[in-house]
Amino acid sequence: MPKKTYTTLPEHFSGCLHAGCPMAASCLRQVAYSQMMSEKEHLRIVNPQHCTLNADCKFFRNAKSVQYAKGFTNFQKKMFPDQYRKFMSMLIVHFGRTAYFERRNGDTALSPAEQEIVLNALHKAGVEGEFEFDKYIELYNWFD
Repeated sequence: MPKKTYTTLPEHFSGCLHAGCPMAASCLRQVAYSQMMSEKEHLRIVNPQHCTLNADCKFFRNAKSVQYAKGFTNFQKKMFPDQYRKFMSMLIVHFGRTAYFERRNGDTALSPAEQEIVLNALHKAGVEGEFEFDKYIELYNWFD
């Protein structure tokens, strides 16, 4: 199933109703719950009896946004044709053909882990130097 990058609260993301938790100010589930309360008729929440109300809570998700990358079309300009073929082949094997082109063209944002995969593929293809993705955006890390 293709990865979807959510720019807004995903429909199936569970919120947490423990506003008094010491981690609430930095918990994405608390942010989600607040948003659900103002927008939704039905709520999806984590079972309150399973929350530990401390830093060890297994449901805690950091509410800090993460830098995702969109597109790497400019990489090809800095490679020899054989390097690009090798680079592209490695990423197609990893992501699949359609998903590779969605990421290359910027239709699907790359998580920090996926950015690392792309940069490692560059080095494995024998390409040296520093590379910047086409664009960077800040998003909540809902599931990664």
